[in-house]
Amino acid sequence: MAKIFQILVSYKLLVAVLMSVSIMTSNTVLADEHKGGDGAEPWLPSLITETPQEGFALAITLSQKGVAKTQPDAEVRKDLRPDYARDPDSLIHVSQVIAVHFQTVAAANNYWRD
Repeated sequence: MAKIFQILVSYKLLVAVLMSVSIMTSNTVLADEHKGGDGAEPWLPSLITETPQEGFALAITLSQKGVAKTQPDAEVRKDLRPDYARDPDSLIHVSQVIAVHFQTVAAANNYWRD
């Protein structure tokens, strides 16, 4: 039973991370569109942003990049989207992943106090 629970939790976490691919894509650049995705050129030169809003957009991009690295097949990601798009738990997990990235970006920017 514990093994089934671990598999279910792992699946929900993967689904949550994959959900971040579809969140706010109309306002941000997808991770696949960044230069250097193949390692040829750094795609993330800095965590420093001008504003908290730019920092939040970067947090979403970091989440998307993580999804693209975890599941590099865009077609698989697209096929999985219906499984998590209407799951409230997945939506909450996506928000948590983005929030963790935003905490990191905010700390790197001294919470935009300067």
